[in-house]
Parts: sequence; C-alpha cells; structure tokens
Amino acid sequence: MRRSIEAWIADESIDPASFTTTLKAWLGRDAESGSPIHRLETGELPEAEFDAEFAAALRTTTGAPVDPDGVLRRMFARVEEDPAMWELAEDLRAAGVPVAIVSNSWGGGNLYPRERLAALFAPVIISEEVGLRKPDPGIFTLALDALGVAADRAAFIDDAAPNVEGAAALGIRAVHHTDPETTRAALRELIPALADTSVHP
Repeated sequence: MRRSIEAWIADESIDPASFTTTLKAWLGRDAESGSPIHRLETGELPEAEFDAEFAAALRTTTGAPVDPDGVLRRMFARVEEDPAMWELAEDLRAAGVPVAIVSNSWGGGNLYPRERLAALFAPVIISEEVGLRKPDPGIFTLALDALGVAADRAAFIDDAAPNVEGAAALGIRAVHHTDPETTRAALRELIPALADTSVHP
C-alpha cells in the first residue's frame, strides 16, 4: 500500500506534508470521532463525497488543485498483494484453524476479491457493510461470534497499532504485523500445528 501511495504522491505532485497532516487529523490517535475517514469506513460517507473533502484538504507542490474525481482509487491503484500472507492463510486453514477477515474499507468494498476471500476466510467482515470499524470493540465481537470462539482463543493480526491494541483490550491475542516472517513466527508460537504444515524453502 505504501508504494502505491508514494507513486500517487509523485505522479500528481501531492505535497507530502499536506497528505500526512490530513491523514493524521482524520485517522490518527487523536482524530475526532466521525472524521471523514471514520465515516467512510463505516459507510456513512459516500466515496464521491469523501473524494471531494479529501481533494480539498490536499495541496500540490505546483499549486494546482487536486482532481477529486476518483482520487481515492487513484491513490490505491497500485496496491500489490503479498503472496506470503495468502500462503499463511492457506497454511492456517490446512492446520485446521478457521480464519476470518476484518477489514476497514475505504469505500472500496466492491473491489475486494470476493471469490478468493470466500475460499479461505469465513466470515469476511467489511467495515462499511456492518457499520463498524476497527478498533471499535463491536467489530471484533462480531467476528468472534461468527467464528464461535472466545476472545482468549482467537488471534488478531493487523499492521495498525491502534487496531492491535483494540483487539488486545478484549483479551484477543494480538499480533502487530510488520512483515510475513515475523507474523508467521508469532503464530507458530500459538499454533504448533502451523509449523508442521508450513514447510517453506
């Protein structure tokens, strides 16, 4: 995701400081409840309206306005999948571990690879479809109920520290994802069978 955003910033001459300031104000730890990103993630703010607010908050290094039409999708246009994480999900399933997806969607719920996700994950919980967003305890409870497991029998992986902390506060074993190798190692400590079914060169 980071590379896609960096490429968009370069291509459209976005002032990096204006992007960072906007993201911090709308998504940071001190962001006000109901910020445009919060409302986008819960489905309260349509993507087109978010695009208009987002573009208006940004600045360019050339002084030209940011085109609001599809700005969010342009920002994420070059996001790449991580094959190692798909492989990890497959290995968890092979070890007999049910795996769910809990995702904060930035207006792109219809862009998820639904068939591929459905083959590996159940439930698939998208924030804009359930009206809840991480780290709201409600979205974690929704996943736990669907999985039929208690919090202390579940693990949660996320690359955003507030989401990890939110899950941990409910008693879920939370793993802060930084790279596939360390995440796999952390899960091996919790799931001995994972090592037996995950032989990688």
